[in-house]
Amino acid sequence: MKRRWTWLAVLAVLLPILTIAAQRGRGRRSPGNDPNPNMAYDGRFTFVRVRFEPLGGSFDLKWDHDYPRAENHFMKILDELSTIRPHMDGSNIHTFSDPEIFKFPVAYVSEPGFWTMDEKELQGVRDYVTKGGFLIFDDFTGEHWYNFEARWREAFPNLRIVQLEKANALFDSFFRIESLEMQHPMNGSAAVFFGAYEDNDPAKRLVMIANYNNDIGDYMEFSDEGFLPISLTNEAYKLAVNYVVYAMTH
Repeated sequence: MKRRWTWLAVLAVLLPILTIAAQRGRGRRSPGNDPNPNMAYDGRFTFVRVRFEPLGGSFDLKWDHDYPRAENHFMKILDELSTIRPHMDGSNIHTFSDPEIFKFPVAYVSEPGFWTMDEKELQGVRDYVTKGGFLIFDDFTGEHWYNFEARWREAFPNLRIVQLEKANALFDSFFRIESLEMQHPMNGSAAVFFGAYEDNDPAKRLVMIANYNNDIGDYMEFSDEGFLPISLTNEAYKLAVNYVVYAMTH
């Protein structure tokens, strides 16, 4: 009887984790088998996710984590709260080497701990930022930092990565973010926010935000299922809205 109760206790702990892990794989988009083609550009805001070959050739694509529920949920929030009228019936996926990406001002990179680029992608991300594009890096933690940092320095050797404080304009572009205290939804690590300024000048625009030890994509994906604290899913949406509004106004 004692052994039975022990297994029941273990299952009670593992079941929510296994459920989330299983759901993370649903609705994923794979090259060559795409049920949701990209939206044609018409001037409306479109959520853009960046595709890349994952480090180590992993079967897990990495860049597609939380697709498509995170962006679907986020576009509903953005539409309800702002005067931005985003596409509600789809989103786009581009590589940095795809010229189409230059039509869209904001690009989201999931799992940059596994981010890689070939020469065309490397030149593409440089051109994207130079032409005014804003990058959101999300869903990475722990040692994943080292690959992200290496890829950033490969693309932008002269742009310093700096930690952002609550007083930064990014955190007051729509919602006034009262606190940056947040945790990674899976391992509880304390979130830290990093950015890089154009010409390393804080008086100029931020060209990227990096949600280290955080995963706002996860918070948005599961915001309607009760697995994660409502207070933190709300903060994730606030951050995401701020990022878009900042990018559209700077």
